[in-house]
Amino acid sequence: MNAQTPTGEIAHWLHHWQDEADAAFLYRNLSQLESDPKRQRLYQRLASVEERHAGLWQQVLAERGLGQRPPSPSVRARFLVWLAQRFGPSLLVPMLFREEGHEVRNYLALYRRSGADNTRDTAYTLAKESAQHARALGELAGTPGEPWHHLESSGILRNVVYGFNDGLTANFGLVAGVIGAAVDAHLILVTGLAGVLADALSMGSSGYLAAKSEQEVYTHEIAIEREELRLMPELEEEELSLIYMGKGMEESQAKDLAHRVMADPQRALQELISSELQISPPRSTPMKEGWITGIATAVGALIPVAPFLALQGELAVWMSFAIAMLAHFAVGSARSVFTGLALLRSGLEMLAVGMGVAALGYFVGDVLVRWL
Repeated sequence: MNAQTPTGEIAHWLHHWQDEADAAFLYRNLSQLESDPKRQRLYQRLASVEERHAGLWQQVLAERGLGQRPPSPSVRARFLVWLAQRFGPSLLVPMLFREEGHEVRNYLALYRRSGADNTRDTAYTLAKESAQHARALGELAGTPGEPWHHLESSGILRNVVYGFNDGLTANFGLVAGVIGAAVDAHLILVTGLAGVLADALSMGSSGYLAAKSEQEVYTHEIAIEREELRLMPELEEEELSLIYMGKGMEESQAKDLAHRVMADPQRALQELISSELQISPPRSTPMKEGWITGIATAVGALIPVAPFLALQGELAVWMSFAIAMLAHFAVGSARSVFTGLALLRSGLEMLAVGMGVAALGYFVGDVLVRWL
């Protein structure tokens, strides 16, 4: 190993190598699952490029005497393939779009801090090609633009996971609290069911309002851009030409294309929405977002209560604790789809959160019943 290479930097390289190997594995499997020939070819091309990216990192490591066997697909990558097999490849496209955006940001940061060596060249190449991947996936996801400038998490799968997580954790803490207060079993059940209803209504309404706000912002921004096109078309045409030049087009070509686009106001508006504003229409209605989030929250909140519907005494208490802990680990693992953490690590972190919530809730319930 090269003594001049910091251990932390090597860890970053190994992390990038694993990410590229996982991406190649994922795209290769998506190409096999995809029925649309155009998308299938795209996934095959992305897989080939990601395999080349993994080879670049292997070369960087080998040149520093750090030759290792190519990494096997991570548990998270295998889990994503499993999701694609069950629900279809399209489910993962928005997430992959965001992940490519993360990759661009990471590689640009690596490029800036690297010296004048092949690591810097590798980072530049990977940033550029990851940006191309993001744009291609953005077209599939219906979210054109540059996700490395405005990263966000959204979508039905996210709402399900986070709604379930909120309901499970909040109501588990509530149930643990009343258990700590040593109340009768029927009071535990009533309190837990009330918690299910309250959590579901709270999260459902929050999901509805968030989606409604997003829809209103989108409508407002489009109205402003439409008015600008009407009042100052010359300025908007100049903005379009600058956008085209920023994408590598010659000045004369950019101005000519902008002029032709402006001849069709509707086309000009769509170009400005996607290129200047970089926003896309909401993918779901507020009511749908509210129902999905509310139902997912209710299901999560019901888990720690369910044993009290069929069991009594300490058996119900311990069964509630056991299934709630398993559910915390499961939802933590599912969150790794969005956070990018290792599946096992994310699951264990959520398990620790669940145990902390249970302990704190029980302690508060025990203290309150003694003092009141």
